[in-house]
Amino acid sequence: MNQLVKRVIMSVCGVALCGISVGMFKFAAIGVDPFQSLMSGLDAVIPIRFGTLYVIVNAVLLLFALIFDRKKIGIATFINLFLLGYIVEFSQGICEKLLPDAPLWLRIVILLMALVILCLSSSLYFTADLGVSTYDAVALVWSQKQSRIPFAVCRVICDFCCVAIGVGLLLLSGVRFPDIFGTVGVGTIITAFFMGPLIAFFNRRVAQPLLGTRR
Repeated sequence: MNQLVKRVIMSVCGVALCGISVGMFKFAAIGVDPFQSLMSGLDAVIPIRFGTLYVIVNAVLLLFALIFDRKKIGIATFINLFLLGYIVEFSQGICEKLLPDAPLWLRIVILLMALVILCLSSSLYFTADLGVSTYDAVALVWSQKQSRIPFAVCRVICDFCCVAIGVGLLLLSGVRFPDIFGTVGVGTIITAFFMGPLIAFFNRRVAQPLLGTRR
């Protein structure tokens, strides 16, 4: 198969799987991924529509990527921007129809499945190199500019910064600490710890062999 065709398929599959996984996270309701926790905090203190806020934040991150490494912006970046939200809604809706009133143990299982799918999806479109989401670009650019810091470490640091800022903003907005755990919960902490290492694992074991770039 032509290398470009492989990369396009990997990018599209990566974005689709990412949307499915985020929908599963939202359905599990035990904490969203670190970037969404940041967005929840910003939404709580900035009095504009969430959709508009999401565009503004991603535009800032897009500017960062364009300044430091334009190669990270490509077709997958724009597929992510325009389609991800709809895929998330579809995925969450399917889960709600198939599993109404899911018990806690099942929601935990779904959360763990979502984490694995999210990391696999990120690995696929990272390796395809046709553009990544604006948030993913931050850790990738940082790790490549600072070659002594592995990507997994950069990603963990970025994720924890998002969680910390998100929690701080939620508290600042007047949200009670116990109520925060619906947004920034166990799932958020798990993703902050494990996304970087799992993405690196899938890069080596799945995405790079698929593309034929494994060294």
